[in-house]
Amino acid sequence: MKSAITICLVPEAKAGPFVFHEGLELGCQSAERHGFDAVEVFPPNGSAIELQSLAGLLSKHRLQLAAVGTGAGWLRHQWSLTSTDPEVRNRATQFIEEIIDFAGGLGAPAILGSMQGRVAIGQTKADALLLLNDGLNRLSERALRHGQVLLYEPLNRYETNLFNLQAEAANWLDEQSLTNVKILADLFHMNIEEASLPETLRAIHKKLGHIHFADSNRRAIGMGHTSLPEIVEVLKEIGYEGYLSAEIFPLPDADSAAKETISSFRKAKAMLTQ
Repeated sequence: MKSAITICLVPEAKAGPFVFHEGLELGCQSAERHGFDAVEVFPPNGSAIELQSLAGLLSKHRLQLAAVGTGAGWLRHQWSLTSTDPEVRNRATQFIEEIIDFAGGLGAPAILGSMQGRVAIGQTKADALLLLNDGLNRLSERALRHGQVLLYEPLNRYETNLFNLQAEAANWLDEQSLTNVKILADLFHMNIEEASLPETLRAIHKKLGHIHFADSNRRAIGMGHTSLPEIVEVLKEIGYEGYLSAEIFPLPDADSAAKETISSFRKAKAMLTQ
């Protein structure tokens, strides 16, 4: 397993669940200081960051790029893959493709979370899922050009009405033969929707590509009621080798959240050897 922490570059997401908000340089510097392996970046679009500039920062601070988020397309423009407006869907797809190309250029996957959209008024869920399937097919093929997967994140019921349960999403991806799409399992969303976090992770392990390492209150692991030993036990069992990435609120402040996260991550690593 590898550790990662989030850097947000979108001013509109200042109150969102991201740890560092003061730019790439300071974010990477802080990530290195706390001992993280990688950063997960939330940019305003796919052209907002000069690729070589970020590559230089990652090298300077001995970090990897864990993933790149696409949620600014929803936050800023309300673009989604399941919109009933074909022009909106086209803009959403192009926006995500640009981020896939940027992330892929640095050996990282892109994340599809809020830009999946939701079933709109007057739209059936079946029709929305047809649109989602079309979008995921196109985008996962784009990711494959870079040797990457596309990470699909099921969200809780307050953010989407497409897929809230991890296993339902994983099964649907298999049914659609979306082999280059992996599940991003966010422990915060799972705490709202799942009967058992360990059993869910065990059930989806073949499709599991990334984990958002967030406690039940969206704060750092160790600051809510999520059972770290239970999570680690199943991750050891399934042989998970991906990232545990802190998409969390910077509470009580960014440094404290980072410190608590890396402490919990190190506890988890120690448990793996027991």
